[in-house]
Amino acid sequence: MTFAIEMISQYGYYAVFGLLALGIIGLPVPDELLMLFIGYLSSIMVLNYSVSLLVSFMGAITGMLLSYTLGKTFGQPLIDKHGKWVGLTTKRFEKVKGWFARFGLWTLFFGYFIPGVRSMTSYISGITSMPFRKYLLITSLGSLTWVLIFVTIGYFLGASIKF
Repeated sequence: MTFAIEMISQYGYYAVFGLLALGIIGLPVPDELLMLFIGYLSSIMVLNYSVSLLVSFMGAITGMLLSYTLGKTFGQPLIDKHGKWVGLTTKRFEKVKGWFARFGLWTLFFGYFIPGVRSMTSYISGITSMPFRKYLLITSLGSLTWVLIFVTIGYFLGASIKF
């Protein structure tokens, strides 16, 4: 988290956007803590609350779109070739696809609130060739909800902290 704080202090909104996009792709960025910290910075007027919401939303959507594209382009061949090394056989992945076909939209929306699942849902959406418009709608709603909740919690908790 120290790295994220330094990046935001040096690059501001650019760092917020980049860190969220990279975190959504699956790199080890503490997304929830980052969102709370962005809310806190907004509460002490270092960042603007509305701009923080917009930049956070755009960063999250960018990460989700990149993950979807990577899953659609490279996902199935990677799973076929290397899945056995992590216990993901073709048979198991077919079960995952079936489950995702049934519950994928709900998983995509609520997956934002579960670290690790957030990244995997986009890859699986791409691999299973979920229709892009449907994917974009659901992921936008999930992202907007996630960003609003976490930045707002950070904003209100940050405003109550007295140093």
